[in-house]
Amino acid sequence: MEWLTKFPHMNDDQLRELKKVIDEGFRAFTRAYGDGIETFFEPLQFFLIQSERFMTRTPWPIILILVALIAWLASRNWKIVAGCVGTLLAIGYFDMWDDTMKTISMIFVCTVLSIAIGIPIGIIMSRSDRVQNVVNPVLDVMQTMPSFVYLIPVVMLLGIGKVPGLIAVVIYAIPPMIRLTNLGIRLVDKDVLEAADAFGSSSWQKLKNVQMPLALPTIMAGINQTIMMALAMVVIASMIGVQGLGQPVLKAIANQYFTLGIFNGLAIVGIAIIFDRVSQAYGHRLQRHREIVHG
Repeated sequence: MEWLTKFPHMNDDQLRELKKVIDEGFRAFTRAYGDGIETFFEPLQFFLIQSERFMTRTPWPIILILVALIAWLASRNWKIVAGCVGTLLAIGYFDMWDDTMKTISMIFVCTVLSIAIGIPIGIIMSRSDRVQNVVNPVLDVMQTMPSFVYLIPVVMLLGIGKVPGLIAVVIYAIPPMIRLTNLGIRLVDKDVLEAADAFGSSSWQKLKNVQMPLALPTIMAGINQTIMMALAMVVIASMIGVQGLGQPVLKAIANQYFTLGIFNGLAIVGIAIIFDRVSQAYGHRLQRHREIVHG
């Protein structure tokens, strides 16, 4: 009756051999193409380094003014602007300014990369049910795979550093961008599209002038979720060399420094709230504008 209590599985030797073959195949791929992949990502590394230099070397009053200006242009709400400035002042007062600027630069680059990749994929998905059926399972895997697992192949290919961490964060954070771009375009009213067809609009004109503007609030929600997921991945990415607020948190976990972990964790929460409130306020402004223009 052992078969009732012990699930039948592959022979141990065969399973070990299968894992060995897969591992050796990936190592061979890394040795053959690792250098070429590193060269391919050099522009991304340059972008990340320049962004970090700008955030860390710009005088802090100028950074505060820029943040306040961006928050005002996005939200037109002085309470949100005051909240953003106050949060950054508190972070700087507790000596976490440099790490915070490094984290913000990482999130900025991740968001730009996710938008540049996610929106085109979402557009393609919205135009083809077949593509959607193929991509959706991939996105399901990307969203449910434990975040630590992303670090293994990236580190084997590119080693320890900023770029591997950036790639791992983007892989983890990009699915909401793709899904909500696809959803936003698919939810555009069919009557509006028929009116565009009646006026002789081409597919590109419909996408640029009708579908994307009407889907923009939903796409902004995707950007918001991408930023939140990227921030959630920052601490884990610090394990492979990503600098910022994640490294002190990791140090606090390893050495049981309660206050260090709490302070840097609260700083990450503060950044998340800033990004969330500003992006949500901008999305709401877009929604109100759409309601006014289209009734």
